[in-house]
Amino acid sequence: MTREIISDAIGLIEDGLIAEAGRLRGRSRQKRLLIRLAAAAAAVVLIAYAGRGLLSRQAQSSLPLLEVWDESVGGMGYEGYLAYDISELTSANPWRESMSLKTLPVYRNKAARDQAGRPLYPDFEKMQALLLETAARLGIDTDTAAVTDDIPDEKTQQIITEKFQAVGEEVPENYFAPSELRMQGEGIEIAVDGSLTATISFDPPIRLPEGYTFAHDANEEQMRDAAGYLQEAYAPLLGLLKTPALDLTGGDYTYDGQQSYGVEFFDNSGGKAQRIVNFNFKRIAFYPNDTGELFLARVFSPDLSEKVGDYPIISLEEARQLLCEGHYLTSVPYAMPGEGYIRRAELIYRTSGREPYAMPYYRFYVELPDEKLENSLNDYGAYYVPAVESAYLTGLPTWDGSFN
Repeated sequence: MTREIISDAIGLIEDGLIAEAGRLRGRSRQKRLLIRLAAAAAAVVLIAYAGRGLLSRQAQSSLPLLEVWDESVGGMGYEGYLAYDISELTSANPWRESMSLKTLPVYRNKAARDQAGRPLYPDFEKMQALLLETAARLGIDTDTAAVTDDIPDEKTQQIITEKFQAVGEEVPENYFAPSELRMQGEGIEIAVDGSLTATISFDPPIRLPEGYTFAHDANEEQMRDAAGYLQEAYAPLLGLLKTPALDLTGGDYTYDGQQSYGVEFFDNSGGKAQRIVNFNFKRIAFYPNDTGELFLARVFSPDLSEKVGDYPIISLEEARQLLCEGHYLTSVPYAMPGEGYIRRAELIYRTSGREPYAMPYYRFYVELPDEKLENSLNDYGAYYVPAVESAYLTGLPTWDGSFN
């Protein structure tokens, strides 16, 4: 890159466009290694990245800038997947590289939480609507069952207040405000939180009929069979999704070589962009306990009512180039080892914690050569590149070699 090009790029960068980002919270496997990239080289490629697409933004200046949020600051683990081959990692993601997508919607993250983990924007009317519909689909008489919340009783509030006072602090504002709505039926308790996630607890847990294996150590065929049974047995609940489709998640291994899968369904209705959105947001998951019984299910139905706009997205090839230049978010304690180690990519939405926006990213699965196990299991680390054109972003990621 010539000095003149760099100078021109600097002149185009808007104030506040460049900011530092870091790591993404993942699975809890602690690492100590810290690797640092050359600061001068990183600065040069960041300038090149920030300058891309500025002219296109001028044509759509009505779209606000989006903050790229580092969710992993202070985390204690990294997002990695163990498998002998990348093909073992299963996913029903409807996105395909061949799709001719020019834009994707971005939403304000209504499920954002504060530092204490409490929802910032609880909508109790929508929470109650989801609670009642979920309960009705599970056979609970919503006319007679009571709706309760999680406000602690006066005695518990007094105990908590005294504990704060003992360390010279006051109870934070809204600390005792409700964050969940609940309802109970026979053998079932449902709790809906501010993110519009309905958690269904089965007590006692439910054992599937003889011939089905629903367990953490079940193989792929067994879990597909179990998923078929669950889809039929809980058809009314899955009716919350317009077109339920199975996503058998996982396929990764533990350190001792045990493979595992999860059973989830997503709404596979609508056009290409809508199916991608539904895959990431409109989901129902079923969970086994340690003895192979159904003990928990969750309905994920986040509030997507505040659409920020349809944003231009970059191609997978552009994202791959940015990844190789160091423009990514990751919780992996290694610099991306090189293009030759990229094993898979997919388009997803990252939405969790305190991120202000629900926006699309490319997730790259990268083989980590220094993490290959003695039993030949490969470790595939997750590296994220924003899919939105850089002209619409602030806080652009450039990995600085730090971890947690």
